[in-house]
Parts: sequence; C-alpha cells; structure tokens
Amino acid sequence: MGKATGFLEFERCEDAWIPAETRIRDFNEFHVHLNEEARRCQAGRCMACGVPMCQSALRLKGMVTGCPLHNLIPEWNDEIYSGHYEHALSRLLKTSNFPEFTGRVCPALCEKACINGMHGSPVTIHDNELFLIEKGFSEGWMKPRIPALRSGKKVAVVGSGPSGLAVADQLNRRGHSVTVYEKQDQIGGLLMYGIPNMKLDKKVIARRRQLMEAEGVVFKTGCDIGRDISFADLQERYDAIALCCGARKPRDLNLENRDSCHEIHFAVDFLKSATCDLLKGNGQWTISARDLNVVIVGGGDTGNDCLGTCIRQGAKSVVQLEMMPRPPVERAPDNPWPEWPKVLKTDYGQQEAIAVFGADPRVYETTVKELLLDSGKLTAVKTVQVKFENRNLTEIEGTVKEIPCDLLIIAAGFLGCEDYIISDSRVQVTRRNTVETAEGSYATSTPGVFTAGDMHRGQSLVVWAIAEGRHCAAQIDEYLMGYTSLT
Repeated sequence: MGKATGFLEFERCEDAWIPAETRIRDFNEFHVHLNEEARRCQAGRCMACGVPMCQSALRLKGMVTGCPLHNLIPEWNDEIYSGHYEHALSRLLKTSNFPEFTGRVCPALCEKACINGMHGSPVTIHDNELFLIEKGFSEGWMKPRIPALRSGKKVAVVGSGPSGLAVADQLNRRGHSVTVYEKQDQIGGLLMYGIPNMKLDKKVIARRRQLMEAEGVVFKTGCDIGRDISFADLQERYDAIALCCGARKPRDLNLENRDSCHEIHFAVDFLKSATCDLLKGNGQWTISARDLNVVIVGGGDTGNDCLGTCIRQGAKSVVQLEMMPRPPVERAPDNPWPEWPKVLKTDYGQQEAIAVFGADPRVYETTVKELLLDSGKLTAVKTVQVKFENRNLTEIEGTVKEIPCDLLIIAAGFLGCEDYIISDSRVQVTRRNTVETAEGSYATSTPGVFTAGDMHRGQSLVVWAIAEGRHCAAQIDEYLMGYTSLT
C-alpha cells in the first residue's frame, strides 16, 4: 500500500462528466479524466484491508459484489500511487483481457465491495482501471504478444462479443490458431451495436481488433454460422468450437396490433441502427426519434442507452416505463455493505432528460396496456400501474393513463440465444433458453463444443462475459492438450 493514511487524507474524486446540455449535442464520450497527480491520490486511497473484498466476486443474497475477474486491485492501485504505471498495467492485464471495455461500461462491482464504502466513499477503481489501460496504449506499452510456438490445434469461436473475444485472446496466447466468426459487419457483438458510442467509442473496439489480429487471431465478419456456414462444416474444420453468440432474443410485449405497428422497435435494433448510421457519417437516421414522443419500456441500462440516444436525435419527449418499484435513495437496513446496493441510480440518460425536459423520465410500477393507432399509425399508448403479488404481475384498477407515443422502444430484456444456431448446432438448452452445461463447466452436450457468456449464463454484464470467456478458454485448452496453464 503506497499511502497508509491515504483514505483519510484524500476525498473520492471521480472523472467528471461534461454537462448534459453540452454532451447531448454529439455522440462523443463525455468523461473528463483527472490528471496524473490527482489519479495517484485516488489510488492512494486504497487501504491495506486484510481481506480485499473488491476482488472477491462474493455472492450475497443472490447478487454478486466484487470483481468477477478477481482483478489484483490493491496491487495495481499501490503501483499507480507510486507512479509505476507500466508495472501496474502488467498486474491489471494478468487477470483482465480488455480493461478498455470494462473501464468504460462496467457498473463497478469492485467499488460496491470496497471497504472504504462501508462508512464513506469507495476507491475510484473503475476510473483507475481505465487510466491504466489508456496510459498503456498512449505510451506504446500495448504491443502485440505473439506466441513463440503454435500448438497445431485450430479453434473456431462463434461470436465476437466480450466472451468470444476473451476466448480467442486466451487461446491464441496459448498457441492455438483461432478464427472468430461474426455475423455482423464489425466485431464486438453488443459492445459494437448494443452500447452507444458516447459510452464506448467504436474506435476503441477497432484498436483492440488491430492488436489481436497482429497477435494472430483471424476475424471473419459478415459470416453467420447456421446460415452462411453450417455448424457441421465447422466441426470438420476445427478441433474445438466455442459458442459465444450472446442472448439476443428480445422479450416482446403481448399487445393487440403489435405485429402490424411499424413504430415499435426492439432496443437492440434501435441502438444498432443508430450506431450504423453514426458510423456512416451522413447525418441520417434509419430509425429516428426526432420531433417524436417516445416511450421506452424498460428501466435498465439498455433503456437508459435508448433514452440518451433519443435525446441526441432530438426527441420531442421521452418517457421511460419501469415495472419495478422506485428504489430507495439510500441503502435499506436489510441491504448492508458489502451487498450490492439496491439504491436509486440516475444514469447519464436520465440526467440528460432532466436537463432537457425538466423532469425525471422514469415512471415506476407501470407498463403498456394498449396501443392506440390512427389510420394504422401509432399515436399513443395506454399505460397501467402494476404490482407483484406472489410473483405474479397484476394490474391496479383505476390507474389507466394515456401517453402520446409516436415511437415505442422495447428494452425489456432478452429470452436467451437465438433459435437457429441452437437448431443447427444441436446442443442442449435449459428452460431459460441458454446452452446447458454441467455446473461449473463450459462443455456442451456435444463433444468438442463449448460455450460462454450470455449464451451460457443469460443476459449479464460485460465483465461476466469476459470472466466466462477466460474460464471457457481454459477448459478448451485442457480438452485439446490434456492440461492447461490458463487461468
């Protein structure tokens, strides 16, 4: 530990955000990073706690607190404080393949478990991590690490989201020849087309792709396994296969006239469309919220990303519906540290809506009951308040309201992996429509075929996808070689 009394001397200071009124004018990342001196002070707040809960991934009451990658957080915070940035980065990269992704989009499970958070403010672990990896790229420390020897084994990875990229990165460094198949025109999965540019600049993904290609990973984009190439063909060509296709089957709304209404879009389609149009750079939106009354069904991170995107496109109004009750502002007595804090979070999109429209856009314990159409075009929705009774969702009488709506975006989560890849690969699935494996395993019911990420565990976080990819890679390596040195 670099500064024994650092947590007493230095106040927590996060990277600042560009004011909402300014950042909504474009789709650029909007964080203002601390200078190096201030960053070292923030790292100096890391304590010599006997048990660093930040790296524990401890499961409490069905939720995880602490880093799923088990990052060596106290070690690299100590090195940051001492100014040993390159060594700090080496400790970070020992457990984390893509800190430039998690440093931008992870909700920082590590910080929720930081012991400083018991009676005060946790260490800025999330910002420190991003500082390290960006320092590494800017200083030229992130050079291709090309394996000295190749094993002669070939592995196909289907899907290039965070889990697929982690599998590929690990196995390539082990010396196996890895080819990643991606059905979209760009790699990254939801990193590319599910997370908007202001949260994760797409140049960051392109930069990582260039590095991985220099290390020997082969990417084949625009190639949809199960349609363009059969799964049987892959089995003939490769010694092992990793299925990392995500959980992209969206949850729909069961509403009359749903199928005939063209003003309804799934969040994943809306966000992908916005990113595609942004990359084209012609100033046109395929799905546009400009001058429209928008209703978003879903109060999670994806709904918030849709909210921020709509505001940047110039929406007339935006309402975000959430079926769950409004969380408390502070921890409830039955939700103590180091449990995940079930408290109200006002994210960037909600902050922007407050700045633009003057009010929080979220409406809790509410869902859409009916679509109102005029000459076949959506003009409004009827909403109703709901509550959970014995795990069943029931409507509250007398609470129906009408809200203007020209564009309805469904951000209500996902129902597992898409059917066609399951049908073609013939792997067994669970009741949740995720690929079935034994507990603690990543091997599917088909020999030589493995799975990781959302396709395996269901819709989850980027950090969990990377962790699963690393574990899956270790099992594939052991399958191919009879042992593994991967962790």
